[in-house]
Formats: sequence, C-alpha cells, structure tokens
Amino acid sequence: MAMRPTRHDLPAEARATLVSILNERLADAVVLATHAKQAHWNVRGPSFIALHELFDDVAAKAHGHADLIAERAAALGGVALGDARSAAARTVLADYPADIVSGNGHVEALAGALGAFAKGVRGSIAKAGELGDEASADVLTEIVRETDQLLWFVEAHLHADR
Repeated sequence: MAMRPTRHDLPAEARATLVSILNERLADAVVLATHAKQAHWNVRGPSFIALHELFDDVAAKAHGHADLIAERAAALGGVALGDARSAAARTVLADYPADIVSGNGHVEALAGALGAFAKGVRGSIAKAGELGDEASADVLTEIVRETDQLLWFVEAHLHADR
C-alpha cells in the first residue's frame, strides 16, 4: 500500500513496516471490541448486570485503542485499515463462539481474546522499538497496560467461587 507524503523523519521503509504492524493491531482491536459487544448483548445469569457493564467497558476501551492505533498509522503517512472486512481478514483473534449464554462462558471467551490481543500488542512494542519508533512503542505500551487491567477485571469473575 502506498504511503502518503510526510515530513516525518523515520525512513519510508520503516514507516511502511510500522503501518503494516499497526494495521494488524488495529484489526485485533476492532475485533476485540465486537467480541466484547457480543458478550455484552448475550450474557445471562446471576452476575448479569456486573458482566453486562464490564463487557461494555471492554468494548469502549477497545474502540479507543483502535482509534489510537489508527491515528498513529495515519500520522506515519499510512492508511488505517479498520473497516469490518479488513479487520476480519487481518486479525489473529479467534472467532467468538456464538452459542455462549452463561456468564462464565463469556468471561472465558473474552479473557482469551484479551490475552491474545495483549500478546500481539506486546510483540508489536518490541518491533516498533527495533524500527526506532519510540512513539509507536509508547502508544502500544499504553494500550497493553490498559488491556492487562481489563484482563484482570474480567478474569476476577472466574475466581469468585474458588
């Protein structure tokens, strides 16, 4: 994909690689948000309201992460590929099971998606650093820090009865 002209001082080849990496994480953030909404809309059980609200918070934060990632890709002179088809084609996240109803089932599925998202972001932090882009690494570090906290909040519901 062609890069847009910019006065950004990172070499064009590094910027193109970074935009590709950022688009991978953008796809994951978009898909993570849809997973959280799927859980939000379909959760049932005694912890309904707590999980319903938590899943909505995860979706909102994932949308925010997508926005940060997309804007960084654009700032580097790239094109942010965050539409549904692009995201579905690029994501490393597994499909969200459509047959889950129980709170624990949704917690397990969303925890898995959050963990996979965080793992991808962590790997991208290292790649951004290797390419000399501390700003992208910083954006991604902010995202993984918040994602780790969300994972903690979600996983806490798995330990309620232990």
